[in-house]
Amino acid sequence: MSERKVLNKYHPPDFDPAKIPKLRLPKERQYVVRLMAPCNMRCRTCGEYIYKGKKFNARKETVQDESYLGLPIFRFYIKCPRCLAEITFKTDPQNTDYAVEHGASRNFQAQKLLEEEEKRMQKEREEEELNNPMKVLENRTKDSKLEMEVLENLQELKELNQRQANVDFEAMLKQHKEVEEEQRRKEQEEDEQEMKAMLEQAQNRRLLVDSDSDKEPAKHCPNPRAQTKPRDLLQEDPQSKRPRMESWECSVGKLSTRAQLGGLVARRKEKPDPALDKGMETRGTTATTSSLPAAAAATSSLGWLGAYSDSEDSD
Repeated sequence: MSERKVLNKYHPPDFDPAKIPKLRLPKERQYVVRLMAPCNMRCRTCGEYIYKGKKFNARKETVQDESYLGLPIFRFYIKCPRCLAEITFKTDPQNTDYAVEHGASRNFQAQKLLEEEEKRMQKEREEEELNNPMKVLENRTKDSKLEMEVLENLQELKELNQRQANVDFEAMLKQHKEVEEEQRRKEQEEDEQEMKAMLEQAQNRRLLVDSDSDKEPAKHCPNPRAQTKPRDLLQEDPQSKRPRMESWECSVGKLSTRAQLGGLVARRKEKPDPALDKGMETRGTTATTSSLPAAAAATSSLGWLGAYSDSEDSD
């Protein structure tokens, strides 16, 4: 089995690389490459915006009869992602950039304008210093002043960084933590004092209610914290069932009780009959006399029962 990656190739002894025929390719041959859009551009056909960095499958070719200092210039063909119109651009080695040729227009880029402005100013300065030595001296003094300002700013930044480096962040965090704990402790003390004041106020109010209850019966005060149940609404207070007193009842009072009526009615006294008195006396004496033998009979009945039992035993 052969190797996956061939490192050593076999060359026969009669091998001559000059005898291998060279492949002749056309000069305008195109290659398919994968590239990104070099700049922000807009399609002229549909107006689609193509941002810098969008990837395309492009065709690459070498521009004929055109070069810069011996460097070849390449042209690329891409298609608009919306309307599939062809867009072409080529390399610009002189400005180290790309130039859009056909199918799109390059959008505004501030960075490119800034670079062009810097190049223009540099070129004008070189032209001024070419035949004017005083201008050269003046530009040198300006450059030295600018350099001194830059060094001073750099020194200030170094000192600032050094001061920040000397700061102990752990100490700062510890101090901040202590301040937070102190504030939390003060808040807790204030809450405890407020709770004590509320408890004292409630206790004083309870003592006042107890002292008032000694003088007069305390009224039933419902507990606001007690939860009312639905069945409690169906149970009526017996005190609420008391009949309503009319105005005449408050002044005169009710006469329904027998004791009050008996005190108001005067009974007529009857004269005692002498014959009846005598009869009552005889009846009373007979009743007393008859009660005595009955008691004696009650006491002697046990004796008769014992005698009856003795007679049966004797039989």
